Amino acid sequence: MGIEKQAFGKTKNGKNANLYILTNTDTLTARVTNYGAILTSLQTPDRNGKLADVTLGYDILEQYINDNCYFGATVGRYANRIAKGKFTLNGIQYSLATNDGPNHLHGGLIGFNKVLWNAEEIQTNDGAALKLTYLSKDGEEGYPGNVMVTVTYTLTNNNELKISYHAQTDKPTPLNLTNHSYFNLAGHNSGDILNHELTINADSFTPTDKTLIPTGQIKTVKGTPMDFTARQTIGARITQLKDGYDHNYVLNNGNGTLSFAARVCEPETGRVMQIYTTEPALQLYTANLLDGTVKGKDAAVYNKHDALCLETQHFPDSPNRPQFSSAILQPGEEYTQLTVNEFSVQ
Repeated sequence: MGIEKQAFGKTKNGKNANLYILTNTDTLTARVTNYGAILTSLQTPDRNGKLADVTLGYDILEQYINDNCYFGATVGRYANRIAKGKFTLNGIQYSLATNDGPNHLHGGLIGFNKVLWNAEEIQTNDGAALKLTYLSKDGEEGYPGNVMVTVTYTLTNNNELKISYHAQTDKPTPLNLTNHSYFNLAGHNSGDILNHELTINADSFTPTDKTLIPTGQIKTVKGTPMDFTARQTIGARITQLKDGYDHNYVLNNGNGTLSFAARVCEPETGRVMQIYTTEPALQLYTANLLDGTVKGKDAAVYNKHDALCLETQHFPDSPNRPQFSSAILQPGEEYTQLTVNEFSVQ
């Protein structure tokens, strides 16, 4: 087990980016770059011990610089959407970039996935870890406050990928961090994920308007295509939706303690991923916008529904929805979040 560091190219302003290869005492390997704090690759074995990379992504830095899919990215300051790119905090209205139709998405034009983070290799009792830090300055992308953010990837010897987040600010600010990995447990270049079997520990979800902004309601999943309380294949009811899943689920145990959120199984390979999180919600996204124009690792062509994202998060548009749990970080407070992806076979 350990960490290997490799050069990964230069950013647009000529700074060096690196790739860090984390291995555990089993056969798992995770690759993370300090550009965007991006998880570029995750190799796991199937039931026969055959390894495959189960995350979509690219081979070279230049592709991540030009990427607009958020493959493997650390997303911030605010994951998901803020309506019309505006929110009011303590009587002051703030304006953000509208980079998703009329709305603000995933931190704006230059979010946390488009900046270079400082990296520190560390060894923990759990396994090899990479600690990444970034100072988001007051006014960056329109957000208030200087925010110091830390994201730590740990590849444990229990075949878990732990992603922990910490942040502090000197002014009140919205903060909602997540990892935006696209998973295909058959392998990143194995076609669609419609036969993946999914369970989500959520009895309700937040319906949205046509621009994917929550209406403010919380509705039961029962009797709808949103219901994954019992195991279902992703493709079982996806045709009942316009494009696919892009929905925020209200987790049953979203009270700040590390709790079971979701389970995915790919029946042909036997690979299983279970997700645990301290966050109150989970966004299911079935790669609806991939259209065959994106060429990824090993020259793979990525098409619609070739992956799923399970993004642990606060509710979308929380700064404009007082009925939702607050996503405002105050000075003197510490933002903390932990999400664990546990890998096994059946």
